[in-house]
Amino acid sequence: MARPDLTVLAIPGFVAAMAAEYAWQRRHPAPLGPDGTPVDRPGDYELQDTLASLAMGVGSLVVPLATAPALRRLAPGTGRWGTALIATGVAAAAATTVGDVLRRRRELGYLPEAGTLPSDAPEPELVRSRVDALGRLTAGSAVAAVGAAALSAATLWTTQTSATRLARHSPFAPRTGPLAAIVAVLGWDVIYYWNHRLSHESRWLWAVHVVHHSSQRYNLSTALRQPVAEGLTMAVPYGLLALLGISPRAIEDARAINLIYQFWIHTEVIRSIGWLEKVLNTPSHHRAHHGSQRQYLDINHGSILIIWDKLFGTFEPEDERVRYGLTRNIDSFDPRTIATHEWRDIASDVASAPTWADRAGFLLRGPGWAYERREELASPAPASAPVAG
Repeated sequence: MARPDLTVLAIPGFVAAMAAEYAWQRRHPAPLGPDGTPVDRPGDYELQDTLASLAMGVGSLVVPLATAPALRRLAPGTGRWGTALIATGVAAAAATTVGDVLRRRRELGYLPEAGTLPSDAPEPELVRSRVDALGRLTAGSAVAAVGAAALSAATLWTTQTSATRLARHSPFAPRTGPLAAIVAVLGWDVIYYWNHRLSHESRWLWAVHVVHHSSQRYNLSTALRQPVAEGLTMAVPYGLLALLGISPRAIEDARAINLIYQFWIHTEVIRSIGWLEKVLNTPSHHRAHHGSQRQYLDINHGSILIIWDKLFGTFEPEDERVRYGLTRNIDSFDPRTIATHEWRDIASDVASAPTWADRAGFLLRGPGWAYERREELASPAPASAPVAG
């Protein structure tokens, strides 16, 4: 009989810990403000926020199971669906490129209607309407091209880098026992650091991970606010551990230990754990990670150990009081909005992008770059300076 996943076995512990945290908050109520009402503490439970986090937690378990078969069929090289996806992407990219060329020529007035002389060029308003029509067509094909390319890459990467597949290429026999377990946990920890860091530095990965940062509260229920679309991104494969001869079972246990450890650091109740703060990722370090202030952006990516952040220059201690959430909060408790808002923003940005460089940037570059570039494209071009005569 197969042993159940350790994270499933830990669910009663998660529930009990949340109940204990809530009970502690009730015994230690928030202080009163100047108006005599309790101060709203971001660590306190709020019903709608907690329900949203729990819904995302359930979704992170159910949605991957439901969508995994379809995603496997979309992987290039696995059948006609994968081939169709690539063909769709190529056709959409070609249509987008043609649309770009035509739109630019009409914007510059270089493409008069067939059968006319250059002196018969259409009025500016007519040119603008044709450019706008081409822009709308190009927008749709651009989103289709980028979406097909991303989905093809993600599904291919996932199928080719699984622990089961990579284990076939390992020069070592599968290892079990205490040493293998320690190597698996440490290996998972360092790979997690880089994947977590990339999830903040690439908008494609951020669109998945942003779910976890979307709450403006910080308690143990926030730990359960997990993404539902991890199969749609690319990451440093944890299957690399199989190349070292670590058994798939040990790798799965390392994943579970990693997740279980990260649950308890989502709290404001524990302020410090003393000298262990120097080595372990703790509630203090992770509170800073969830902060939306500038000094807290893209720091403290570790899971169990904080030493990777100190080694690679991404550590920042918790100094000022943390303001949780996003730099641009979504202000919604709807799980559909929480799960999809960044994907929709990416699609909108790709649709409005004028070049392939911008389209690729809106998907692959950092969220900060994307927001700045969006504002640049939305700003009207400065008027040309008058020519002295």
